[in-house]
Amino acid sequence: VSGGNIIRYLNLETDELRKYTIKSIKADDPVWFGCDVGKFFTRQFGVMDMNLFEFDRFYGTTFSMNKAQRLEYGDSVMTHAMLFTGVDLKDKRPTKWRVENSWGADHGEKGFDIMTDPWFDQFMYEVVIHKKHLTKKIVDMYNMEPIGLPPWDPMGSLAH
Repeated sequence: VSGGNIIRYLNLETDELRKYTIKSIKADDPVWFGCDVGKFFTRQFGVMDMNLFEFDRFYGTTFSMNKAQRLEYGDSVMTHAMLFTGVDLKDKRPTKWRVENSWGADHGEKGFDIMTDPWFDQFMYEVVIHKKHLTKKIVDMYNMEPIGLPPWDPMGSLAH
């Protein structure tokens, strides 16, 4: 919207988003994030997992689009925002994430969900990290002149 609030993003690799999310959680700072909660998710049990359903056995096919292709062709878009409040690490690598949802206590474990790390890779799109957890280089990158995105860009779907 012309004259509206400017939403700024810093485009980082998923591994960087993961690293700063873990750093924030370890400092007891929850992390707001945007994702596509409609994919590989069961609301009743509060589980987000790429292996949750055996689509290949039922339909006789697998889903072949990667994350970029799903965004480009509209198969995936950010549909919901939640909070990361915990992470399980094995050999310093995350295996699953504790997610606080806003849908009330009647799903998951009293309103908390579990996200596997492969799901994080595929359907988690944005995080909000306090700058105190970022390197000076990252903060300086954020302060650079932004590149405008068209209004229909999928990264704007939670910005309204």
